Amino acid sequence: MSSFNLSVDANHQNGNAKNASDSSSFTVEDIDDFDFSKLLEKPRPLNIDRLRSLDERSLTELAGSPQLRNADFSNAPRVHDHSDYVISPSVGGGRRSGFNTPRSLPGFESHPMVGEAWDALRRSMVYFRGQPVGTIAAVDNSEEKLNYDQVFVRDFVPSALAFLMNGEPDIVKNFILKTLRLQSWEKKIDRFQLGEGVMPASFKVFHDPVRNHETLIADFGESAIGRVAPVDSGFWWIILLRAYTKSTGDSSLADMPECQKGIRLILSLCLSEGFDTFPTLLCADGCCMIDRRMGVYGYPIEIQALFFMALRCALLLLKHDGEGKEMVEQIVKRLHALSYHMRSYFWLDSKQLNDIYRYKTEEYSHTAVNKFNVIPDSLPEWVFDFMPPHGGFFIGNVSPARMDFRWFALGNCIAILSSLATPEQSTAIMDLIESRWEELVGEMPLKVCYPAIESHEWRIVTGCDPKNTRWSYHNGGSWPVLLWLLTAACIKTGRPQIARRAIEVAEARLHKDHWPEYYDGKVGRYVGKQSRKNQTWSIAGYLVAKMMLEDPSHVGMVSLEEDKQMKPVMRRSNSWTC
Repeated sequence: MSSFNLSVDANHQNGNAKNASDSSSFTVEDIDDFDFSKLLEKPRPLNIDRLRSLDERSLTELAGSPQLRNADFSNAPRVHDHSDYVISPSVGGGRRSGFNTPRSLPGFESHPMVGEAWDALRRSMVYFRGQPVGTIAAVDNSEEKLNYDQVFVRDFVPSALAFLMNGEPDIVKNFILKTLRLQSWEKKIDRFQLGEGVMPASFKVFHDPVRNHETLIADFGESAIGRVAPVDSGFWWIILLRAYTKSTGDSSLADMPECQKGIRLILSLCLSEGFDTFPTLLCADGCCMIDRRMGVYGYPIEIQALFFMALRCALLLLKHDGEGKEMVEQIVKRLHALSYHMRSYFWLDSKQLNDIYRYKTEEYSHTAVNKFNVIPDSLPEWVFDFMPPHGGFFIGNVSPARMDFRWFALGNCIAILSSLATPEQSTAIMDLIESRWEELVGEMPLKVCYPAIESHEWRIVTGCDPKNTRWSYHNGGSWPVLLWLLTAACIKTGRPQIARRAIEVAEARLHKDHWPEYYDGKVGRYVGKQSRKNQTWSIAGYLVAKMMLEDPSHVGMVSLEEDKQMKPVMRRSNSWTC
């Protein structure tokens, strides 16, 4: 991770001003251009039956009709009604105390480390002008901070979900508003201007003791290792906005003109037409959770799954007014194309693997079966043993003459939660996790990717990255934060026993090891060689997983049911020769 060379106190952001005047830093000198006071009031929950299904309406229904292009949305109702956004109230009623949360449902035994986790999460909170606006990446004073003392958009998501589930939405609302304001600032790196919709990777609060004044300083990639702008930040922002609205029943935040514009700006970057012949997004290495060179350039599964989920969340959030109508049209068309492409070409099971093994090459015309001209000899040996008879997963990447067969946890879990995966594919992913438990879970959930790359391949793919050596960090390391994604996917697919087993594995070590960022080794046996302690998203991921198991309705914040109008995937042989 990169550094602004500005130290900030973990509790209330007191620091020095080494680079405060650096021209490449972006500051928010005055964030009060419009009145946030009313927005920061507690939302009034709506009195609606909480037993309503979590199912979302189909894309066709949401968009109006199959003749969407000719439809007049100027006076149409919102694509959602408020019942889409209600999650069950906190058990026992009212706001829970962070020191005894969560209260247990009958038959649900809370683990002693839950209270410790809440204490640690609250110590990570960051304040701006007296209001909580996020959580820092890690409260670890044993190592040089680098940028672990900043609030990262992707890192804050599990923290935000924990606060929402605990009945504390204010910090989430503040975070959404502050990052929205940062989005509007001019973003230049080496005299080159980024797209208007780019969300920051992170921000920090700088306190000027002389002026007794606080400002926000954002990183859009200009300080990151590799200088790569985050593609995933905008998607996580939209997903979090929907989670906030779903949890609180308060749609006024999403209805703000500023939020509506923020959504449109993010998606305008992704929906613009260009040279690409695929509906997927072309991305550089380092643009997502795997923020270093790891051979995920091209069309990485993590970004495609987050893109799909953000598109679906945007349909629920966007108004069908004059400005939103064209965006809704684009979203609907892209969703259908993206789902078909991903389900057809990224999906791998034993049958598909056998088909690829028998591919012919150098095929020309639209009748080609091997559309990407993948050479069968490029199939890695490990994938034949890794693939169980009943199981499957979305592979890491597909592009001309290349299939990256690695398993990536985040992309596959988001595929389940967003319903990018069909019900059958979701079941197959769960079957794979159970069948390959030792490889993917082992002694600490969950492998960020599998398998590790090593030897000469490691030198070529990572550029000899000393942090991403085999079975370490992003290269086959185990990340406790992924526990919440696994738990949500398990609950959605009706397999909570898998999540319960994984949580028990984590509870045996996480607190004792002081909440590390990641673990190393083939089965995740060792605390990572450069792993920060008291990593906030490791703490929050555990809390979210526990609260989801306690009250499964919480999964509705991050889960979208299958759209019945989405075209089902066809057999590869049929779909590629029609």
